[in-house]
Amino acid sequence: MNRLVLPALALSVLALPILPLAAQHAGHAGHQAGDPLAAAVAAPTRTPANVARDKYRHPVETLKFFGVAPGQTVVEYSPAGGWYTEILAPLLKGNGTFYAAQAPGRGFDGLKAKLDSDPATYGDVKLVPWTLRLTSIPAGSVDTLVTFRNVHNMVMGGTEAATFKAFFDVLKPGGTLGVVDHRLPEGRDSALEKSSGYLKVSTIRRIAETAGFQYVGASEVNANPKDTADWEKGVWTLPPTLRNGEVDKDKYLAIGESDRMTLKFRKPN
Repeated sequence: MNRLVLPALALSVLALPILPLAAQHAGHAGHQAGDPLAAAVAAPTRTPANVARDKYRHPVETLKFFGVAPGQTVVEYSPAGGWYTEILAPLLKGNGTFYAAQAPGRGFDGLKAKLDSDPATYGDVKLVPWTLRLTSIPAGSVDTLVTFRNVHNMVMGGTEAATFKAFFDVLKPGGTLGVVDHRLPEGRDSALEKSSGYLKVSTIRRIAETAGFQYVGASEVNANPKDTADWEKGVWTLPPTLRNGEVDKDKYLAIGESDRMTLKFRKPN
């Protein structure tokens, strides 16, 4: 269950249980009756390797916290390999509109190939090229825009202000922006945000609020207190990248994927 932390409260850290894959499937099956989101997470069309990462990414709880639901117009910014696309596509198929917004290039081509490979599942997905002058998604038409582990790339590339402005423009008044990213402790040197893959909560809040968003709150559902966020090779030291290869691999696998902030913002009415 998500914990909503209002802006005046400090973020707490929860130790989250790590379940074997069979238990995850059983849990999904046990909760999907009458729950479209749980049913989408349990969809047999999902890639088994992606299902195995549910224990780190908590898709049901994360998407519920952001308020994603059938009937909405939803944008996923930079889906890359389509981990969340595998869930959002069946959730919104025939009841809603789903845009997968990806920058032109190899990532776009790879995602297109994935969507084209299964038209029964992905035929309704609107794959659109995302640029900083995006025009293919109508302004003020989107209920919820979500982005997962992408803001650190914007910060490293210096595109965060323009990208968040574009987020603001496509959302309806009252629409939701949901952000998940790797969390850097507030006391660390901010220079690390340009190289480590980790960002401070305060940094993302500043970016979003400068673009005009109101901060709604945070969930600790994707927290991982085992991650010290001080790795020589940045967040990519941890799974799934495991940049050190076989060196200390068991250690990093035991830590799991990164400690992540899960932040919710709102475009004012």
